[in-house]
Amino acid sequence: MNRQIRISPVRVISPDSEQLGILPIERALEIAEELGLDLVEVAPLARPPVCRIMDYGKFKYEEQRQARDARKKQHHVQLKEVKMRPAIEDHDFEFKVRHARKFLEEGNKVKLTMMFRGRQMAHPEFGRQVLDRVFQELQDMSKVEAHPMLEGRSMIMVLAPLAKPQAAPAPRGDKGTDEAAAPAPAAPAPARPAPPAASQQPSS
Repeated sequence: MNRQIRISPVRVISPDSEQLGILPIERALEIAEELGLDLVEVAPLARPPVCRIMDYGKFKYEEQRQARDARKKQHHVQLKEVKMRPAIEDHDFEFKVRHARKFLEEGNKVKLTMMFRGRQMAHPEFGRQVLDRVFQELQDMSKVEAHPMLEGRSMIMVLAPLAKPQAAPAPRGDKGTDEAAAPAPAAPAPARPAPPAASQQPSS
């Protein structure tokens, strides 16, 4: 930037993106100083290098602001865990389902962990039935990413949120909706032919 640029000549671009041509570096710096701006090398590998006249401080500020805005809009998908047991009561079941639904609404995945204890390991199908019941409650907004699988004394199932459908744009006529929807004018009725003139007999 500015006096740090050692190569001469350089191709110069104005603040309005206009080509100023290939100029000696000293002349390019003079133009930038006259405008109260900076000369910034934007394509150092080009021959000759390309330099742009700009407000470098404002450019860096806008660049950082756009990066912050992009980070705010980003949603990092997290894996939220909901634990339950095969002999879960209806009240607790509904409570767990509400938690899972909230996580899915936020765009996160849900890891359902069915924990077995003691003799419950002899009948893992009871836990599988509870997990299937959870999916039945949430199938309107989720899909199974990992089917139930035993891992030690637990059975794991992972649900992922469904992608939100995008609304299709409404069709529009070439001349606008109002004109496209207007009925075409009726064709004029054909003119009736004139009656033939009565023939006159010559008087005797």
